[in-house]
Amino acid sequence: MFSIDLAEGAQLFPLEIRHAEELLAHMERGREHIGQYVGLPDVVADLDGARSYLATYAQKAATDTGRLYGIRVDGVLVGGVLFRTFDADGGTCEAGCWLEPSMTGRGLVTKACRTIIDWAFRERGMHRVEWHVDSANKKSIAAAERLGMTREGVMRENHFYRGRRRDTEIWSVLAHEWQAAPPA
Repeated sequence: MFSIDLAEGAQLFPLEIRHAEELLAHMERGREHIGQYVGLPDVVADLDGARSYLATYAQKAATDTGRLYGIRVDGVLVGGVLFRTFDADGGTCEAGCWLEPSMTGRGLVTKACRTIIDWAFRERGMHRVEWHVDSANKKSIAAAERLGMTREGVMRENHFYRGRRRDTEIWSVLAHEWQAAPPA
């Protein structure tokens, strides 16, 4: 297995089915914070849920339709980044992220996302990387901005989550924009 250093003591690595217990422990630590805007904690509610989620991404990786990576700090899983969708033929994918509250503000998500987005453009020849975010998730919106993405619009009340309708902002960066001025 490979890992990529993000910062002192922090690595990005592929999350696999064998990491199910580690993923569940991570969700237990960050469940409330992570679940404010994304349903991952609801899916990873127990060990079977963790295995099922990881198996879904193993299948996506095998069919080249998605990818899942973990972020470890000092050997402990604290977050992740992913390509929720990956359409190699169409040249479009959707990136996303999550992180435990104790790890925010360290630049880990930005560095991890830069790594996978750069791979998508340079190695896989993708044309467009999208970022879908709840309009209330200001930290994720700030990450999209740091990644050099452009806000394209808002899908109003398109998503029913935890008892209420939520807006989703769509952000993106195109290959030629990334190549011309990749984020520092």
